[in-house]
Amino acid sequence: MLGPEGNFRTLVVANPMSANGALGRRWPELERTIASRFGRFDHRFTERKGDAAGIVRRALDDGYEMVVAMGGDGTIGEVVDGFFREGAAVNPEAVLGVLPFGTGGDFRKTIGAPKDLAEGAASLRGDATLRIDVGRLRYTREGGGEGLCHFANIASFGIGGLVDEYVNTSSKALGGRLSFAWATFRAMRVFKPQRARLRLDDRPAFELQLHNVAVANGRYFGGGMKVAPHAALDDGLFDVVTLGPMSMGDLLLRGHKIYSGTHLELPQVREERARVVEAEPVERGERILLDVDGEVPGLLPARFELLPAALRLKTPAT
Repeated sequence: MLGPEGNFRTLVVANPMSANGALGRRWPELERTIASRFGRFDHRFTERKGDAAGIVRRALDDGYEMVVAMGGDGTIGEVVDGFFREGAAVNPEAVLGVLPFGTGGDFRKTIGAPKDLAEGAASLRGDATLRIDVGRLRYTREGGGEGLCHFANIASFGIGGLVDEYVNTSSKALGGRLSFAWATFRAMRVFKPQRARLRLDDRPAFELQLHNVAVANGRYFGGGMKVAPHAALDDGLFDVVTLGPMSMGDLLLRGHKIYSGTHLELPQVREERARVVEAEPVERGERILLDVDGEVPGLLPARFELLPAALRLKTPAT
């Protein structure tokens, strides 16, 4: 049901630490810009890592019809997870909106959201939406036990988790693309290829030596890397892109290909499609870290399951 201004009843969930704290410092100005182009809305600030999911669940329980994630890819990922509780949708008709503002802008690129805040706010008006797929990830927590989260963009394992650790402990002053590129270079100096066992749907399991494996619903990760150029948010399948062992020389000579999406032609790259991906270390006890929207929730063993048309995404009115 649309409100008096023709919009869903809306809550903006904003990370004040996005863009090195710029969102929090500039909030009065940003709030005026959003209101001038969108109309009436409420907002909540996250206070700590992992906060957004709980805010979203409470908001949906309280009758909000659209929740807008304002921040980087980590904030968007947490907000997406908040649309689900114990593996089920809190409100299947609730709508996700996105206002990118932060270091990571990979999901924004996949959905084509405007970078400009005023244009982004205007694109949230009206009732046009698209049903998109969502990934459900069951994973192993550090120290044991099972974790559960949901993602709309990309989850991966291998060097990506180490890159996240470097990015999240830096100032991010270089911006998204350079921060991830520098972290990738640092990680390459210490990362050793890992061995994992994969099963895609009901096909036979296989072992591989990996640099990274991306289980992709969206197309971009790692600060603009077009890792899954053929992925679509509403096609009912993951694009599973495996990068085999890469040397520092490979990174320097061919690393640019992953930004343009032409890396699929390389011999150490494999692309497949599946609805369910199960992965575990070949060597018992080996730590193969997960990367989910720029965060490291845990490690393998893990199960990735695609939920078709599980979330309504706000699209610009036509």
